[in-house]
Parts: sequence; C-alpha cells; structure tokens
Amino acid sequence: MSVDRGGTKAPTLYDVARLAGVSHQTVSRVVKGQPNVRDEVRQRVSAAIEHLNYRPNQSARSLATSRSNRIGAIAYELRASGPSAIVEAASVRARERGYVLDIVNLDPRNDAGVEDAIALVAQSHLAGVLAFTPTEQVVQALGRAKFSVPISMESESDLGAAGGHHTGEDGVDLMIEHLASLGHRRMFLIGGPEGWLAAQGRSRAYMRGLAERGLTSVGAVSGDWSARSGYEGVARMPADAGITALVAANDQTALGAVAALSERGLRVPEDISVVGFDDIPESQYFRPALTTVRYDFSSQGRLLTDRLIARIEGQAEPSASELAPPVAVIRASTAPRAGEV
Repeated sequence: MSVDRGGTKAPTLYDVARLAGVSHQTVSRVVKGQPNVRDEVRQRVSAAIEHLNYRPNQSARSLATSRSNRIGAIAYELRASGPSAIVEAASVRARERGYVLDIVNLDPRNDAGVEDAIALVAQSHLAGVLAFTPTEQVVQALGRAKFSVPISMESESDLGAAGGHHTGEDGVDLMIEHLASLGHRRMFLIGGPEGWLAAQGRSRAYMRGLAERGLTSVGAVSGDWSARSGYEGVARMPADAGITALVAANDQTALGAVAALSERGLRVPEDISVVGFDDIPESQYFRPALTTVRYDFSSQGRLLTDRLIARIEGQAEPSASELAPPVAVIRASTAPRAGEV
C-alpha cells in the first residue's frame, strides 16, 4: 500500500498506521516499546517506520505529558577512548528512543567543579539523569544533589553487578590467564589513579587472578591512565627481581611502559611481556603491537541509556547480561617466558 506523504511534509503516526495496516494506538505502543504487541505486528510497524523515516513528535509529547524529552549526562574525560565511545553510543541510543542527550563534562579531580556541574544538571528541566561515576567522591556529590527525576549512576563495577558480569575485572582475568599460559610467574602492575573505581576494580582482579593461580606480584604502583604514568611507573619497578610480565592499567599506560622498558635495555616481548586494556585504535600500531582487552563500549552506552529510559517510562529495566563480554586481543607484545617451550 502506498502513502501520499505530501511532498516534504513529515510522516505522521497515522501514515505509519495506514502503511502497516494497524491502528494508530498500536503504532504508539510499538514506538513506546510496550510489550503487549505481537511480534508479527511489531515487525510490520517497524518496517513501516523505517520505510517512511518516521520520527515521533517529542515536542508535542512533552507538552501533553509535561515531561521533558531531554536527558542530562554527567560525563568525564571525553578525550579518552572508552568514555567517549560510551557517551557517543548513549547519545545515539537516546535519539533512537526519542530523547536528546545534554552532556556536561566534569573533572573528577576538581571537587568544586564537580559540585558546579551537578548543580547545573539538577537545575535543568530534564526527563532523567545519566551519571558516569569514576570516583567515590563523585558518587557522594551526586547523593547530596536534589534530583526530581530518575537518575542512573553508573560505574564500571555497576555494569556488572546487576547481571553477575564484571566487565573490567573479567578483562583483567583474561590477561592474567593469558600470561600464565605463557609461563609467566612474576608480574608487576602499573595501575590507574587511586580513588578511581575502575582502577580499584582492576587492581583487585589483578591480585585475585595471581592468587588463584599461585603467581607472584612483585609490586604495584598507581598511575593516571596516561603514557607518562606508564613511563614513570617502569622507573619504580624493581630491577633484577625476575619480573617477566607487566600489566598496565590501559593501553596508553602500556605505551609509556614499553618506551621506558626499551630505554632500560629490556626487549618486549623477549625479556618482558606487556599487556594493556581497552584496545584503542592505536594499540595495533604500537611497536610491538599490544596485547590487550577489547571492550564493547558501544553496548555499554546503549544499555545504560535503555536502563534510564525504562525508569523514566516505568518499564522493566534490561539486565547487564545483554552486554557483550570482553575479548582478549593477542598481539606481539606477549610471548612465552624465556626458557618456556
């Protein structure tokens, strides 16, 4: 059945209903994601929506319900690969669901700036708030704020808690298992910043992974996720301690560590293996190419947004089981320990 769209006039809910051969109430239920629609009907309506490029009139919906269609996102370190990918995916998902993501970037190290950013969001007319919480200080500041709309505070460990799937910590275990399979028994950690929830989780997973396999941590130092902190961390690594593997908190840290190890006269991976986390686009072009963990940051961003919108609309929340699991990416920066076959 063809529908006259009247030149450049935007398609309406009624146009979709006519094309799909259903009532406009059914189209409305599909658009809102309500469950009481047969799969065959939902597919027909979805096809009509795609064919017509129909977009719900959220301004009219907001006026009718007195509810905004804007979501406030409190984010941090948007220049970093992981946070930027999560927020980008969250923004796309919000748009797909008929919402707009307003992003406020904060510096977790600046207490006054954190309070100001949260106050700005709290004073805005929003449907809900999506807050990424890198540190306990940010969590506490959010707890003191007065929000009149649903808020979802998410950290790396929160993503796993709801579904028994700890994204960051599972990734660490993948790397420890890989290094152990290569015969490495004595390792060193250059971690993330003290006080950061993700850094704490990865450090715990590192120590737990070694203990479970009877391996030894020769030491651990804190960094700040940067290549510089990886470079400086190597200077704090004990010499002549039999260390054959270095675990870096992320790929940027690993990059600095590899440079410092070379200056120290250690070859990667012949003398010492190095692993990172996040699989940033540049990691495959390191020399040597970096063994790391790939996380599906886009699926995290979509899940977090879907969770918040479910709270806004009074629907059942999706679980963390929908997250794609981390994947070990084995490259040239790891090799069997010297003397191992």
